[in-house]
Amino acid sequence: MGKDTFELGGQEWPKVTWWKMKGMRFVYLTLWAAMITSATNGYDGSLMNGLEAMETWNESYNHPSGSTLGLLAASMAIGSMLSIPVVPYVADIFGRRAGVVVGCIIMLFGVVMVSIGYKIALFVVGRIILGFGLGIAQECAPLLVTELVHPQHRAIYSTIYNSLWYVGSLIGACVALGTNHIHGSAWSWRVPCLLQGVPSICQLVFIWTVPESPRWLISKGKLEQAKKVLAYVHAEGNEDDALVNVEFDEIRQTIELEKEFEGNSWAEFWSTPGNRHRLIILISIGFFSQWSGNGIVSYFLPQVLKLIGITNSNTVLTINLILSAVNVVSATGICFFVDYFGRRKLFLTSSISMLVCYIVMTIALARFEIAENDHAARAVIVFIFLYYISYNIGFSGLLVSYSSEILPYRLRAKGLTIMFFCVDLSLWFNQYVNPIALEAIQWKYYIVYCVFLAFEIAVVWKFYIETKEIPLEEIVKKFDGDRAILGGAAASEKANQLTGHLDANTGFNDEKAMTTQVELKA
Repeated sequence: MGKDTFELGGQEWPKVTWWKMKGMRFVYLTLWAAMITSATNGYDGSLMNGLEAMETWNESYNHPSGSTLGLLAASMAIGSMLSIPVVPYVADIFGRRAGVVVGCIIMLFGVVMVSIGYKIALFVVGRIILGFGLGIAQECAPLLVTELVHPQHRAIYSTIYNSLWYVGSLIGACVALGTNHIHGSAWSWRVPCLLQGVPSICQLVFIWTVPESPRWLISKGKLEQAKKVLAYVHAEGNEDDALVNVEFDEIRQTIELEKEFEGNSWAEFWSTPGNRHRLIILISIGFFSQWSGNGIVSYFLPQVLKLIGITNSNTVLTINLILSAVNVVSATGICFFVDYFGRRKLFLTSSISMLVCYIVMTIALARFEIAENDHAARAVIVFIFLYYISYNIGFSGLLVSYSSEILPYRLRAKGLTIMFFCVDLSLWFNQYVNPIALEAIQWKYYIVYCVFLAFEIAVVWKFYIETKEIPLEEIVKKFDGDRAILGGAAASEKANQLTGHLDANTGFNDEKAMTTQVELKA
């Protein structure tokens, strides 16, 4: 495959320049309305660090610590877990855009409750509602992005989606640092809480400028509308474009074959070797995204810095702000090299680098406890930054994009639900257990993550496969081999055997589709 081409349907196609194509340019510039869901989640992570460092917030909630602080932080993850039973059905029945809207409306109710009063119970319930809405929106939004963008741009845009977590985190850090100067007033913490609703309001207004997923439209039998979306986004509205026809036929035939011969129940995930392989990746990547040690700093930075003698709130908030800025640059920067290096290499590099950083931090923390060595304290801060750059190489952006692309359409919403459930479960554990463990055994808790990171490297090496520059529908061949269900010009052997049955019963291989395939094979 040449550097100026990409592959689809067994053919090479010239790469396009998105800003020179009217429809693509408009959609890509408005796609932020779906992608900022991730930033909303990131804002919350930075918000909790900011609140914990604010004296006014601590006074309002009677200086929470230990299990109480863990419950306050973990309540959002609890809400996300409670949304698990409904999320895939909202995405598959009502559509990707409608799912984002439903999630945003629920989040706004949660923001109001969090911002109202001083009661811990009200704060916890508000964050549970906030997490419930986020659980719906954060699954529907990446599905829309992955299924809508041009094949050439899938890796970049789907990876940028999750990297925007840090944009939200940076904004949250800036707001917390600024409002901390409102001395002696509850508005110093109320304002950051209220601003958490701004992204949801923006999404409710602008999400309608983004077209619906053509794959969802095809699954609902809205073929004409789906083709118009594909043509508008990928070919400046030309429905006779060869690439659009190949995409349309491959997507439509694959979905029809899946409906006819494959199930989409939860049991499908352990019914075949390929799906069991996918399930291992989904579960592991969900836990690895939070159990790689990032959960300590993301939500409990003040407690970590206290281990090296840093307690001044402005100093803590400044470090939080700089860390967020570094994360934005490193996480978004790597997105443009995903197809150059490949997913597997990035995951392995990330895991190995994080282990090295954690070992160094553990040693430095131990030395500081023994002698309160300033060099050890500075080493901890430096390697916190290096650790996050290492984390961002693999797990920041690829968490959602890799999980989405390894799944066939019929299982994509349910598969992402499984992955996000593992994320929420690990978040709940981290946010509840981490402050207790840090208070009880301090730096020794870092040893637990050193051991886990070694296990993580082994799992990534064994199970994570490369999907570099492979079209979305065609990735099934990597997992299912001869059993893969894939239509269109790149149809698998099994699909070709089944096509005759569908021709006789559904007639989906119309004359135009047949002509396109004959031309491509010729």
